[in-house]
Order: sequence, then structure tokens, then C-alpha cells
Amino acid sequence: MPFNYNKVLVLGATSGIGWALASKLVQNGTSVIVTGRRQERLDEFVSQHGKEKAEAVQFDITKLDAIPEFVKNLMESHPDIDSIFLNSGIQRGFDFSKPESIDLSSVSEEMNTNYISYIHLVTAFTPYLQKQSNQTSFVFTTSGLALVPMIRCPNYCASKAALHHFILVLREQLKNGPGNIQVIEIFPPAVQTELHDEKHQPDIKNGGQIGMPLKDFTEATWAGLEAGKDQIPVGMSEGSFNGWEQERQKAFHGMNAHIAKMMAQHSE
Repeated sequence: MPFNYNKVLVLGATSGIGWALASKLVQNGTSVIVTGRRQERLDEFVSQHGKEKAEAVQFDITKLDAIPEFVKNLMESHPDIDSIFLNSGIQRGFDFSKPESIDLSSVSEEMNTNYISYIHLVTAFTPYLQKQSNQTSFVFTTSGLALVPMIRCPNYCASKAALHHFILVLREQLKNGPGNIQVIEIFPPAVQTELHDEKHQPDIKNGGQIGMPLKDFTEATWAGLEAGKDQIPVGMSEGSFNGWEQERQKAFHGMNAHIAKMMAQHSE
């Protein structure tokens, strides 16, 4: 079915993919709540799109202990939120052949931002979505690098691969639970955003020019959302997704069907 949610919370909306897709939602008549660390950027988004269509809530998802209260307050204020778009992410380069160059605190920050925080957020939001009688959804931004890693950013690739595996399982688990929660995964290629900024990755010059133009990515992603797809590879991500990833997911479903049959036999 098409992407017809009425109010979407977009986490990681201060720039790039989050900003662009939140804007696309507004243009298509959906109310949005944009979230991120930079209040001035959130205010700019609301000013650009209007308070009747957009609202801003400043929050840092790496503050894991604060997530339950953040979610509780948000859902009490906006019980009609029916879609949670988890888009926040950072990318850092690491060369483990030079261990003296590795900042382990940056490794932890990247993993917390790209993966651990998502686990906390899903755990906190799921009970609220399960109580709704209408269809709801989680929308995740992972990466083509979740499927095929790149040498210069091993931890980023690992965080996205972990998230991809979690999403595959989450989708199947939520089918058996209360509520009607759709689980959507977007696989961007490299996109021209702040992700590759020299500020955070000094070995990259003019990083904002790397990859697919943001407008083209947004249009391709929106087409997938409108088509009702729950897995949306875009650009260079399509090759690996439509190739061997399909075989891997076939093995995933086959293995779990076999395990479920075994468990049923032993529970009799």
C-alpha cells in the first residue's frame, strides 16, 4: 500500500537525507515532527515549512538514558504519530593497520548513533505503535554499505550491517505481535550530504560532492515509499540488493522456517 501515514516523526532531520525526506513528506500533505541536535536547523525547517505542517523537538539520540522519557513525553503530546523515521547517522574513517590513530571513543560514538540508539528507540516506541488500531510504521535509513563494506569506514559499515540484520528480524517478529506495524528499510548509496564533510572526515576533500545528488535520491526513495515497498535500495545499492542479497534473505527465511518447525515439534 502507498505511504499514507498522517504524522511522521523524523529523527535526524537537521540536514541531508532526513531534511530532504521530511520536506518531501510535508509537500505531500503529511505532518512532521523533526528531531535532531541542532536547534537552529530545526527552527529553520519549521520556518521554511510552516508551524501548521511541522514541529521541532530538539533531542540527542545518543543520550540513551533519556530516550524512554523523551518517547513518553512525545507520544503523550502527539498520540497520533503513526510513523517513526529513524535516520540519524554519522560516518568516520578508521585505519586499524595504524592502531595508534584509532580514537575508540569515536568508534563507540559511531556505533551508539548508528545502531545502539536505534535499539533503544524501537524498544521505547513499539508499545505505543502496538496500541494503535490503524497501520503504523518504522522507517530506517541503513546503507548500501550494510550489504557490501568499504575499506575506509569499517565501523560505519559494521553498524549499518548490524542494523540491517536487526531490521530483518524485527519485521518478522512484529508480524506476530499486537498492532499492525510496517517495517521499511531504505538503502542509500553515497549521497551528496554532510555525512562526508571534511569537518568529520578530514581526509576527504569536498565530501559534500560525493555520490548521488540529494534531489535524485529523494525522488527515487519517495517512489519506493509510494509504491508500498518495505525494502528500498537506491542507486548503486540496487545491484547488491537485487543480486546476492536476495539469496541471503531467502536463506534467512528458510532457516527460520526450519527452526520454527523444529521448535513446534519439540513443544508437542
